[in-house]
Amino acid sequence: MAKQSPTPKITTKKHVARLERERQQVTLIKTISITAIVIVTLLIVYGILDTSYLQKRKPVAEVNGEKISMSYWQERVQFSRLNLVNNLQLYQSYQQSFGMDFSQQIQQLQFLLQSPETLGQQVLDQLIDEALVRQEAQKLGISVTKDEVEEKIQGSAEFNFFPNGSPTPTITPTEFSLPTLTSRQLTMYPATPSPTEVLTSTPAPTNTPDPASTATSTAAPATPTFLPQPATLTATPYTLDGYTEQYGNSIDSIKSFDVSESTFRSVYENQLYSEKLLAEIAKDTPRTAEQVWARHILVDDQISLGIVRTLLDSGVDFAKVAKQYSKDTGSGANGGDLGWFERGAMVAEFEQAAFSQEIGVIGKPVKSSFGYHIIQVLDRQELPLTASQYEQNKQTTFTDWLTKTRAEATTAGALTILDVWKENIPALPAAFSQLLQQ
Repeated sequence: MAKQSPTPKITTKKHVARLERERQQVTLIKTISITAIVIVTLLIVYGILDTSYLQKRKPVAEVNGEKISMSYWQERVQFSRLNLVNNLQLYQSYQQSFGMDFSQQIQQLQFLLQSPETLGQQVLDQLIDEALVRQEAQKLGISVTKDEVEEKIQGSAEFNFFPNGSPTPTITPTEFSLPTLTSRQLTMYPATPSPTEVLTSTPAPTNTPDPASTATSTAAPATPTFLPQPATLTATPYTLDGYTEQYGNSIDSIKSFDVSESTFRSVYENQLYSEKLLAEIAKDTPRTAEQVWARHILVDDQISLGIVRTLLDSGVDFAKVAKQYSKDTGSGANGGDLGWFERGAMVAEFEQAAFSQEIGVIGKPVKSSFGYHIIQVLDRQELPLTASQYEQNKQTTFTDWLTKTRAEATTAGALTILDVWKENIPALPAAFSQLLQQ
């Protein structure tokens, strides 16, 4: 039986139109699906890039057009934590091994380690100061080479490597004679011998601090120095290979806390810029200063003040009254003698009286936050500064310049701090957290 041929389909315009619509719908669905996949993929990629790269490139501050990136700030925060932990362990070791009381220092370090926003702000302030220092140094033609950075690292307290066997530096004190006491001064202060040949070394402090001295006491601890202190230069105890191995181990260690080698080296580079700029800015710091030699009696209240004034007015020896009534037991044991001091060493009210009173006269009572002072100025002269006084004055000059420069940059709108850093403070490493819980 012969096969019947299939009946041919009749294609109408309506049928063709329906097929076309179906094809377009399938194409549209495919396009939308592909587009959605691409968008989701891009969002995922962008999220990864934003977290790992773009976010870290965002600035946390801008100083005269120079941007401080979030990644660099975060690494410096972690590096600061490493230094804080090292110092904390050092103080704890001293306290346990030698019975020395470092509880205040330990509490300050623990406070910073447990206060991420406080530490983050301090590090950010430090980076801003470093930028201002570098910018000024570059204006003055001051530069820092890679060799200088390497030498600075080698000689740091962490490595103590001196390939040239540099000798231990010593400071040669400057000799000078204090002025010879006049007959009037000898009458006021007969216990002091006449001219005394002395060196410009700072006398050893007494156990009891002088209440007249300027006191700096705040609730928050001072900003720590995030660099190891310079080591005493001695002949190197190990070879270049030994240093290289120790350096490599140190870099591996800090990398485990997300601190790069370049950030590590930049810390020393910035310290060199500060040292060089300080030397330039403070090069004209005077080596002499007006100084006062005075003694005082410190009391708490008006009643004690009246007793002391009555005794002094009746001719009782100042030193005897100081030993008996002064609550400043440190100077009181020496008849109230404070020795020679320059401006800035005492609280403002005391300083104003000491640098203005007539020599030999027992002045009117001066009230400060410590109580009532009865002051007698024994002498006032322009005297050479000790080595420590001179270095302190240089540092003060540099600090004043930096404070002024930062204030000018802020006023001019050249310094911008972005609050985004507060939301991106790196987490405290688990090892540090365990240490603080011990």
